[in-house]
Order: sequence, then C-alpha cells, then structure tokens
Amino acid sequence: MDAATCPWCEAPRQEGPDCPRCGANYAKAEAIKEHGRAEVAVAAPPADDIPEARIFIAGEAEADAGEAIDDPRTEFWFCAAAIPAMLLIAIVFQSMEWGRFVQRLVFTMPVHELGHAVTAWLCGFGAMPTVWVTLTSDERGLIAPLAVLAALAWMIYRGWQLESRALLAAGGMVLLLQAVMTLGISEDTATALIIFGGDGMGLVLAILLMGSFFFGKGTQLYKGSLRWGFVAIGAGAFVDINATWWLARRDPSEIPFTTRANGMESDALRLVNNHGWSEAALVNRHILACLACMAVLALVYAWGVRKAWLRTQTQAQAVR
Repeated sequence: MDAATCPWCEAPRQEGPDCPRCGANYAKAEAIKEHGRAEVAVAAPPADDIPEARIFIAGEAEADAGEAIDDPRTEFWFCAAAIPAMLLIAIVFQSMEWGRFVQRLVFTMPVHELGHAVTAWLCGFGAMPTVWVTLTSDERGLIAPLAVLAALAWMIYRGWQLESRALLAAGGMVLLLQAVMTLGISEDTATALIIFGGDGMGLVLAILLMGSFFFGKGTQLYKGSLRWGFVAIGAGAFVDINATWWLARRDPSEIPFTTRANGMESDALRLVNNHGWSEAALVNRHILACLACMAVLALVYAWGVRKAWLRTQTQAQAVR
C-alpha cells in the first residue's frame, strides 16, 4: 500500500490524521484495509426478556407435529380428569328423567343420526343426517363412495406430507373398511348395518369425540377449547346408548320397539321385522359393541394420560 496516498480513497496524503477528501482516519483505514472490519458483538437480552420455552416430548414429533403445551402440569390434570368427570356428569343426568331427555335430545340424537350416515357412506350409499331421521338412498351410487375415497386419499396424502404414521395407518384402515363394506357385502346386509350403525357407529363416534381431547394441541381443539365441548357430547351420547342396551339386556321389555305417529318403525323393530334379527341377537350385538368401545376408550384414555404425564417429566428435566 502506498504510504503517500489515503488508504481509503487513494487521494494524495496530507498532513494531519484525517484525509481531507473522504474524511477517513488514516490509521483506522489502514487497519481495515489490512485486517478487515471487526465483528460487532450483540449483547444478549436480559434473562427476563427471553420468551418462555414450550415443552415438546422427544419422539412425539410424528404423533403431535408442531404441538406445544404452555403448562404441561395443568394439562396433565385436565387429561386425567376430563373424560371421567364428563362421564360421571352424564351418568348423573341419565339417572334423572328430565336429564335423560335433555341428554338424548342434545347429545345422542345428532351422534346417532351421524352414525347412520357414516355407516351408509362407508357402504356406498348416499345419506343425509337430519333431526331424528337420516335420509338414505335406496341403492348404492357413485357419488358417496367417490367422495369418501377422495377424503381418505387426502388424509393419506397429508399423513405422507407430515410423515405421520398415525394418519397413514388410520387412512389405510378406513380405506380397507370402505372397500369391504362397499364391495364385499350385499345391499341387504349393508342396509342392516346402516340401521345398526345408529347406535353401533354412534358409539365409535362418541369415542372419537372424547378421544379428541388428547390430540390437536396446535389447533383450535386446544386453543379454542372445542375439545371440552366434544368430550361433553361424546360422554353424553356414550352413556345414553350404553344405558339403553344394558337396560334391555336386563329386561327385554326395555328394548326400544316403537313406532312413530307417522308409521316409521324404530331401528330395533326394523332389524327384527325386516332383517330377521332375533331379540337376543339384537341385544347381544349392541352389548358387544358397547364392550368393544369401552375397551378402546380405556386404551385411548391410558395412552393420553401417560403422554400428558411424560410432558410433565420433560418439563421437570428441562428446569433442572
């Protein structure tokens, strides 16, 4: 570097420490030219300004991708108490005549009718759930099975995108179930299943509603508290449907054989009169569905509570 010129603008060097042309300090400009600019150190923010870390469980990224819990200990107690508490409240309502009526009207009826509709869709029939009745097509069509197939394909695709084996497995199993129910059984058998699905599939939907409490921590289920409403609906429907068939098992006169004023027969009466089910088979098949769903609910509950407990342990280790 020529000492007779400014190291910055290369103008002729003048007396004094600074270049009159560019204003650069000769000594500093020489140091920068030779060594480069020094890195600026950024001060760390005060400890109080550091945002609170959210707790993630190692190994649960697939099941709960992006899910975060602000207070794992409180969430653990919610997970442990929510379903038992809602079931207990539903049992209390079921023990009172007015409570049973309200529970059946508000919770059981929509779940029951949706149970008919979901079963119909899986069997390839078009269906529209309404108040106290589900409108079902007389024969299989193309729209319903294609719509279900599209929904399941989207579910599997999302599972692949998120690398979620749970979504992939669920989508694959329901797809297999749809194939069997649409292609593997006769229309008469499918019609009987659709009738049975009011309470049978209704129990499954009730479990899904209650089980949703343990999922979707990064969605409105958790943030918007929708899960509390879903647990209440699921518990009310689950208790009411179980009460109907356990009472019928003890006393056959309690089997819901009824005919409405418009001449429409109840599901139980249609299964016996139109599809040849005996009273014993009718009750036993519903009881079997109740027991199976109780077992699944117990497993889902145990899994969800254990998962919530693991979050508290992860938090405790992070604090140490």
